[in-house]
Order: sequence, then C-alpha cells, then structure tokens
Amino acid sequence: MKSEMEQIEISIEQAKEKIAKTEALGRLMESQDWKDVIEDGYFVQEASNVVLLKATPGFAEEDKQKQLNRQIIAIGAFRQYLSSIFQIGGMAQKSIEEYEQMKTEILDGE
Repeated sequence: MKSEMEQIEISIEQAKEKIAKTEALGRLMESQDWKDVIEDGYFVQEASNVVLLKATPGFAEEDKQKQLNRQIIAIGAFRQYLSSIFQIGGMAQKSIEEYEQMKTEILDGE
C-alpha cells in the first residue's frame, strides 16, 4: 500500500495536469484566431443563426426543429465544457495548497 506521502505526491501531480490544461485553454482563448473562430464565429454568429432558423418557415417541421434544438444544446454544452476546465483548474490550484500543507504536517510529525 502506498504511503500517505506517496499518495499526496500523486494527487499533486494530477492537480498539476489539470492546471496545465487550464493554462493551455487560457492561452488558446487569448489568440485572435480563437476569438474569430470560436467566440465570434461559433458562440455568437452560429448561435444566432441557429436561433433565427427556428423561426424560419422552412424549418418548421418537427425533425428540423429537433435538429436545431440539438445544435443549440451543443453550443451551450461546449461553452459549459470550457467553463468547467477553468473551474477544475481553480479547484486543483487550491488542492495543491492543501496537499502541500498536508506534506508539511506529515514531515513535522516525523
């Protein structure tokens, strides 16, 4: 069985991986390409187009409305996924601080 210290080290490494993913997403989101393609192109223009299509007579059929609803849900789900990466990264940062404190307490107790 792994010692408590080994488990803490593993947890710290896992948290660092989550933080690295958060930082990578942050770098991506700062680029103009991201803003053009994802922020403006997908979250604004595409979302608006899909919503407007819902009121278009040519898309009044039930199957077309369901497809548009799925597209709207997909846009929201993708945005939520991105948001969750930042939330997880923030929690991982806090957990590293807690793990480091636990390591200090273990070392002080030895």
